[in-house]
Amino acid sequence: MKTALKVIGIVIAVLIVAAIAVPFLINVNAFRPQIESNLSSALGRPVKVGNLSLSILSGSVGADQLSIADDPKFSQAPFIQAKSLKVGVELMPLIFSKQLNVTHILIDQPEITLLRNREGVWNFSSLGGGNEAAKNQPAAPSVPAKSSAATSSGAPGNVNVAKLELTDGKLSVGSIPAKRKPVVYDKVNIAVRNFSFISAFPVTASAGLPGGGSLKLDGTAGPINSTDASLTPLQAKLNINKLDLSQSALVDPTLGITGSADFDGSLTSDGHIARTNGTLKATALKLVPKGSPAAQPIQLVYTLEHNLQSESGKLLQGDVSMGKALARLTGTYDMKGEMTSIRTRLNGQALPVDDLVAALPAVGVVLPSGSKLKGGTLSLDLDSVGPLDRLVTTGAVKLNNTELSGFNLGSKLSAIAALSGKQTGNDTSIQNLSSDVRVAPEGTRLDKISLVIPALGALTGAGTISPAGALDFKMSASLSGGAVTGLTQLAGLGGKGTGAIPFTIQGTTSDPSFRPDIKGMAGSQLKGLLQGGDKNNPLGGLTGLFGKKKPPK
Repeated sequence: MKTALKVIGIVIAVLIVAAIAVPFLINVNAFRPQIESNLSSALGRPVKVGNLSLSILSGSVGADQLSIADDPKFSQAPFIQAKSLKVGVELMPLIFSKQLNVTHILIDQPEITLLRNREGVWNFSSLGGGNEAAKNQPAAPSVPAKSSAATSSGAPGNVNVAKLELTDGKLSVGSIPAKRKPVVYDKVNIAVRNFSFISAFPVTASAGLPGGGSLKLDGTAGPINSTDASLTPLQAKLNINKLDLSQSALVDPTLGITGSADFDGSLTSDGHIARTNGTLKATALKLVPKGSPAAQPIQLVYTLEHNLQSESGKLLQGDVSMGKALARLTGTYDMKGEMTSIRTRLNGQALPVDDLVAALPAVGVVLPSGSKLKGGTLSLDLDSVGPLDRLVTTGAVKLNNTELSGFNLGSKLSAIAALSGKQTGNDTSIQNLSSDVRVAPEGTRLDKISLVIPALGALTGAGTISPAGALDFKMSASLSGGAVTGLTQLAGLGGKGTGAIPFTIQGTTSDPSFRPDIKGMAGSQLKGLLQGGDKNNPLGGLTGLFGKKKPPK
């Protein structure tokens, strides 16, 4: 037993001495040109590594820095820069045959820069394409067994790595030319198993989002497209929590879109068409610069197809819901150029108003101060066309059987109330309201307005709302029912009369001002009062005083 223990002790001592001595006996820095050359050939970019060291216990070669060049069309700064690189190696071939067979690669704290130009091309598109800078790297011995020769198409030689990891990285996403500060994601971790340029491989990724959110991806990628790496096939599940839309790379900050979004769905790509579907839930969403956050979450269940080469796509399904209200959104988009352009249609019929009121501020709809819509339904059919920063939306909206509580329209229309002797109370009941709508950067225009208020009658007209909320409407009120008194009948207004009272709406959306249109009233209403031919009009006989002949008996 003592002899056995001695033998074991001697073996352990030898191994310890070997572990200490071998790194001094093997000059791993002699492999640096080979490592740089093979990585440069595989990535199609010049690669530089720092001083190398060998660890027998972990079976790895370490470098104190790593730098991978960017596509010179985008930047002269590194595409990836890391503080350290650890390369797992097979020890026996390294010790006895001086062969470097790579088993895994670990890149610690990398800083990665992604850039997109006006044509929609990314700076990582040329990875693996064998650019000229990489081809000019010094020649070095090939990596045996783990790499295959270059293909006849000119693609770089294949590299097989059992495990490739990037840990605790930082990812910066920007554009050329720069339109905003780059969006930076931290705590980036990427793990790839059985990496190969010529076959699919499993990949997982996670990252911290600006504003404190998180992203997770789990799927399969590859084989790498040797012409354009951005066209590499991908199938993955994607989960995003608390994405701050104002700091997202997906949203142009000039659009004024804010809010927090959660997403759960999938992403698939065959290298030509990318398809994504899932559920997006937005909280405190604001869609226009002068809007305010929605008080309730808005959910979008969608299916979208994107053409990777034309940078355009179509929304096949877009179910927008808020409570029990459900509208359909469909259309197309084009991301080429400085601003994304869209052509979409939003259609919703008989949507419950009570479920929608919390979303009105998000799209910039401002009701009179202290008022609120209650009950009834809203129907809309809207087309939106143009660049997102100059979008023009046209269509029709209709409200049915709703109430504008906290707003006394009768008191606002004091001139009409004086004639009718009728008040609407503190709330205004609306039987129906319909209008054609045009919303553009220069303001909103409403045409063919038709508003029926049982307590007053029918109001019609048209007008505009400026981007600052200033109102300029020309309207006409035709009284009917209980709003008609003897005075209004005498004047030929409402009931069996033929006239209408013209008025204007000025002020702002939060504080509208209703004023009678004296000029319009004098020009049209008085004319109607003095016309003959209506036996119910007591003033009809006065027309003879103005030289009008009486009709023959």
